[in-house]
Amino acid sequence: MEFGTIEREVYVDASPEIVFEVVSNPDHLKQWWPDDARYEPTPGSVGEIVFSGGDAGGTAVPFTVVDARPPRMFSFRWSHPADQVAAEGNSFLVTFDLTPSGSGTLLKMTETGFREMGWEAAVLEQQYQEHVAGWDHFLPRLAPYAATLETRS
Repeated sequence: MEFGTIEREVYVDASPEIVFEVVSNPDHLKQWWPDDARYEPTPGSVGEIVFSGGDAGGTAVPFTVVDARPPRMFSFRWSHPADQVAAEGNSFLVTFDLTPSGSGTLLKMTETGFREMGWEAAVLEQQYQEHVAGWDHFLPRLAPYAATLETRS
């Protein structure tokens, strides 16, 4: 099995402009993925996302915006050591590509960087499987949330 890239496609019944906001704006991001998000949705912005998981205060994960091209693409690196600049080899790269489709948007999510971490095979597989499970849990929450915004606009 290949543990290098995770890809998911989701149809969202909302315009690319709304879906872009949902995947890039921290106020929207925390409605479907982390419990909190603190960053500016502009390239080079450094911040963090927080997953509580029942912990008091939660786990803060470093987050760096790589690229933002509204309403077509948003990408970021995450999970790098807090004292390091996010780069290939110390973080995962997530890209959301948005394509108009009918009355909505086809969202393609890609996460890469697993092999570049230099982990032994067992750690690589464990981390990869944890991310697969995470995206399979959180990504389905995006479309229903975005659809509520579409109906408000």
